[in-house]
Amino acid sequence: MDDLEIMQRAKTYIDKMANGIDPVTDREAAETDVINNVRVSRCLFFVSDVLRQLIENGGVPAAQDSPPNAKKKKEPFCLTDAQLTGFRFSEDPIPIKEITERFNELADEGHVKLTYTTLTSWLISVGLLQEMTAKDGKQLKRPTDQGQALGIVTEKRLGRNGEFTAVYYKKDAQRFIVDHLDAVLSHAAEEKQKKEASKTGNAPERIKAENEGLPWTKEQEDLLLDLYLKNVSIPEIAATMKRSENAIKARLKKLGLAD
Repeated sequence: MDDLEIMQRAKTYIDKMANGIDPVTDREAAETDVINNVRVSRCLFFVSDVLRQLIENGGVPAAQDSPPNAKKKKEPFCLTDAQLTGFRFSEDPIPIKEITERFNELADEGHVKLTYTTLTSWLISVGLLQEMTAKDGKQLKRPTDQGQALGIVTEKRLGRNGEFTAVYYKKDAQRFIVDHLDAVLSHAAEEKQKKEASKTGNAPERIKAENEGLPWTKEQEDLLLDLYLKNVSIPEIAATMKRSENAIKARLKKLGLAD
């Protein structure tokens, strides 16, 4: 007896019980029998219908829409140019967590929240922050000379455990991050791809493009536009501009040239 035959027999038994029939003797069950309880009977009819659908579909559960209360998968974090115009710049230096929160308050519902580690990872990749090891072994992030020139500063603060050094971002540094958010997100996407590829254990190590994660200049955008309008392929543009294909696609989207 195969699975479908077993399902059909089970449905036959359930149908009988749902109708107040003892499936073993084929006689009407007593009024006091549990299968004559109206709530039990309703459940049996429900199970019978589920089995009917399963049998009609060859024993394979039919694909159904997600239930109303099911959690929908969130979209990756992104902001349009129009949304970015609403970023609240601070005249006073603020920490990276505050910058992150101000980005997140601009995003539409249903998108993944931006994390401050996404921002600091990019800042390290472009040489504006550097990682240092403290005497107690903790990993610290401090601005490089280039970062300090841009407006990333350190300040002494007093906390519950005494004095500590915090990193703050002046308005020019805040604006730099806002202006290069697409580069931040492109770098994050590349890092995620590398992490996922490493889990397979057999993915070849990808060589990082020379300009990967670096801010775009007006000259580079002009070159990108010229190549795109000449119908040069994305891989060729990426090779020419020494950037990843994801970065090229992201920039084209930002310029309104791709979906």
